[in-house]
Amino acid sequence: MAYRPSAQFKKTLLGSGAVLVLAALNAPAAVSFATDKYHAYKIAQPDYQKKYGSWALVDVPGQYRVNAIHAALLHTGKVLLVAGSGNNQKKFDAGTFETVLWDPAKNTFKKIPTPEDFFCSGHTQLPDGRLLVAGGTARYEVLDGEVKKAGGAMRVKNESPDKAVTLKKGTVFRSPSGVEYVSKFDVTVPKAKREFEISYFKSGQMKPWKTKVTAAEQRVFVEAVKEGPQALTTEAAQYEIEGLKGTDADNVYGLAQKITTEKQDFQGIKAAYEFDPKAEKYVPVAPMKNARWYPTLVTLDDGKVLAVSGLNDVGDVVPGDNEIYDPATKKWSKGPFRYFPTYPALFLTKGGKLLYTGSNAGYGPAEKGREPGLWDLKKNSFTKLPGLTHPDQLETSASVLLPPAQKQRLMVLGGGGVGESAASTPRTSIIDLSKDNPSFSDGPALPQGTRYLGSVLLPDDTVFTTGGSRDYRGRGASDILKAQFYDPKSNSFAEAAEPTVGRNYHSEALLLPDGRVATFGSDPLYGDADNTKLGVFEQRIEVFTPPSLHRAGGDRPVLGAGPEQPDKNGTVGYKATAKDLDRIVQARLMRPSAVTHTTDVEQRSVELAMAKDKGAGTVSVTIPKDRTLVPPGWYMLFVTDADGISSQAKWVRVS
Repeated sequence: MAYRPSAQFKKTLLGSGAVLVLAALNAPAAVSFATDKYHAYKIAQPDYQKKYGSWALVDVPGQYRVNAIHAALLHTGKVLLVAGSGNNQKKFDAGTFETVLWDPAKNTFKKIPTPEDFFCSGHTQLPDGRLLVAGGTARYEVLDGEVKKAGGAMRVKNESPDKAVTLKKGTVFRSPSGVEYVSKFDVTVPKAKREFEISYFKSGQMKPWKTKVTAAEQRVFVEAVKEGPQALTTEAAQYEIEGLKGTDADNVYGLAQKITTEKQDFQGIKAAYEFDPKAEKYVPVAPMKNARWYPTLVTLDDGKVLAVSGLNDVGDVVPGDNEIYDPATKKWSKGPFRYFPTYPALFLTKGGKLLYTGSNAGYGPAEKGREPGLWDLKKNSFTKLPGLTHPDQLETSASVLLPPAQKQRLMVLGGGGVGESAASTPRTSIIDLSKDNPSFSDGPALPQGTRYLGSVLLPDDTVFTTGGSRDYRGRGASDILKAQFYDPKSNSFAEAAEPTVGRNYHSEALLLPDGRVATFGSDPLYGDADNTKLGVFEQRIEVFTPPSLHRAGGDRPVLGAGPEQPDKNGTVGYKATAKDLDRIVQARLMRPSAVTHTTDVEQRSVELAMAKDKGAGTVSVTIPKDRTLVPPGWYMLFVTDADGISSQAKWVRVS
């Protein structure tokens, strides 16, 4: 529909007669001003908003503005915005780590003491509603040309089966030629493993006991004490450790092969915490065995959590040593071994296998771990899935489990080349896991090649996508101020109102309990088209109101009182008026998001069987018992009418 400004608007816009007209004839900026004014007028019209929706900026007081690297919706309805050091070296050096809790209903904010640098950590929803946060930053990267002192990984060996050894940060390792290096972190090496072997003579008599000792090992990053080429080496050597005496000096030593002045990548931490939504604080739990930076955490059907990939304590991609967290014991155990690039998009599918869509973020070689497939955790087997267009442009792509989850269809949207590649694709691809031999097939294309696309499931079974950029981290002023709806039924996109804030790297989007979508963050490299002005982290919050809520005019379906947990049959009943009983046509159980780096493996929308009892004035929904379809945890329950207008969410705990 075309919109025409009113006579009053024209009068206001033109101001004092010919002044603006003459300015427009002589100054393109004035024309742009007039165009912007008309656009602002157009998108504020009720008819426009009923068709396309609307955006609004949130008033965030200055003291609560943070570099939101992570966003998670809690079952209290509040949103946890985690910055850690926020990709800010100065804050990292100062130990200034930040988390802010935002209440969208009241628009209030609260600072949360943050015990570790959770910048680029992993997170997932636990069955009791806590948020598990694991990993983060131990050391910022040092780029090529900026490395002044040679550094690399030192393997610390302990051959003593009697005691562990702890070496503090700053411990000196000395090479055979006398070059000294210092450790950048504390490291504890456990006792060596002692095994007893029994063997027999041919006569059957037992030989004396034999003892086999296998040295224990840990890694630590070391840096040369002095600058200069004498510290460079690619030769394997054994290093003595200063300060050790007697048998300790014999049993404990370092081994290193490659110490260079090449780029030194970020390094991860082992720390893990649960965020308690009621106490509103981080609670420490057992650390992981492996340090991880850029890991994916995914909740499994039994409520345990699998931690995958990430950069380790020396800046290498974890080679495949995955771990499982048990919320009951608060401890980690060894998981199935498999390599993935950092932040792999892994979705729990019906039957318990994980689908790796190929979407990932940031780190890992281009030729390894990029192909999508189904991962059977019990057998630790991986079945590759064919058919994906532009498989070399999956980094920074988005992936979603399309609604409803029962159909087991997943979608990959956009993405770009590995690393700092300028390549981006408008490709979307869909795979149907319910088929005997599933393979990807192309869906409708995005309007342009897009990285970092925010993709959010809505209660009406559409997918809202917003933002992103054509180039790596928004280079060349390439942010895309567009949004659209994907409808799985028609397999098509429809236009949505345009956001006013660009979102690229380090941005998030998630569904709120009131049916709106909130967007956070963005970390552009540059702030201009010529890539000459350094970018500034985007701290504004912008919220999208879907067109259905504008059409509602405040008249939305309402669910009344009901329990927070289903009965033994999986059924939950709610009070409802006769009017609402007549208008409600579907119910969806929606898992709250925990999103970072375009990676949100939490969100899913589950179709619920529904029964109405007009005599009792109730509507009841039944939750599927299959925990591979509905992992344990807290969910938002939405009901919608035939016009796609949703209720406010009710929180339900599935155990």
